[in-house]
Amino acid sequence: MTAQATSADVDAVRRKIETLGFRAHIIPGAQRTAIGITGNPGAIDPAEFQDLNGVAEAIRVSKPYKLVSREVKKENTVVSIRGVPVGGAAVAFCGGPCSVESREQILESARAVKGAGGQLLRGGAYKPRTSPYAFQGLGEAGLKMLADARQETGLGIVTEALDVENFDLVEEYADCIQIGARNMQNFSLLRRAGRARKPVLLKRGISATLEEFLMAAEYILSGGNYQVILCERGVRTFADHSRNTLDLSVVPAVQRLSHLPIVVDPSHGTGRRDQVHPMALAAVAAGAAGLLVEMHPSPDNALSDGYQSLYPQQFAEVVRDCSAIAQVIARKQPLV
Repeated sequence: MTAQATSADVDAVRRKIETLGFRAHIIPGAQRTAIGITGNPGAIDPAEFQDLNGVAEAIRVSKPYKLVSREVKKENTVVSIRGVPVGGAAVAFCGGPCSVESREQILESARAVKGAGGQLLRGGAYKPRTSPYAFQGLGEAGLKMLADARQETGLGIVTEALDVENFDLVEEYADCIQIGARNMQNFSLLRRAGRARKPVLLKRGISATLEEFLMAAEYILSGGNYQVILCERGVRTFADHSRNTLDLSVVPAVQRLSHLPIVVDPSHGTGRRDQVHPMALAAVAAGAAGLLVEMHPSPDNALSDGYQSLYPQQFAEVVRDCSAIAQVIARKQPLV
């Protein structure tokens, strides 16, 4: 739509799409609104819409991921998590432990994130673990502890939903719902995320191609939730010097094809504490919209992923140095 299009103009286009038997997806932007169409079995003649009031152009989308594509929306999407913009000029910093272990631990973590200049707190209340005997998280008790940390510090909460059964509960407490790498192609969970009215952070699967990653996001947008953040967290290769291979080349590749913001998780992407800082710098230099970094008050005593978790002072150094990199490449300082 044109920048001058009114809400009545947008509604008229929506009704026209529905009259044709298709579904309209109204995706607002900073400058203009885009309207995606799904449900059509083949191409639609652009002339159906070009003469309607407020329509700037009608474009046939060539990609299989329609709503995610820049062909539908040329400008970048900015997703707000409790007032923190992800995808704008500033770099968003999210830190915290892999798992919520106790009220004291998550409160200490939240204070450290806040003190370092981070805006978002990560922490798992439900944990997908390779071993059924490993710590699986505290469940709702962990979610309540995250809420306490938010109450004290004002940080937005990013936490994972493992399945459809616990999604409602996670949505009640979280400010942003994470879908982990193991669940990137859990289509029932993606459809449920599409009905959520909170932002979703979608992690790339460990063997997923770029198209598979974007198609997973398309599931969420097709359900009506356009607040999606993509996350690169490493893929599985033959390399043995790190836990995974952090694929930073996917950041500019996503930005070329999609309007959705992409952040980077250098903690899971490397699995090594000594590699997190340099790869975080590289991620910001590559254009990542934000960072998810595991930080624990006492990593050596962590119940999960302690070997890749930073100490609080190390997290503060990451925020400081990445902010400097962002300034060098003409990006604004993060909100503090």
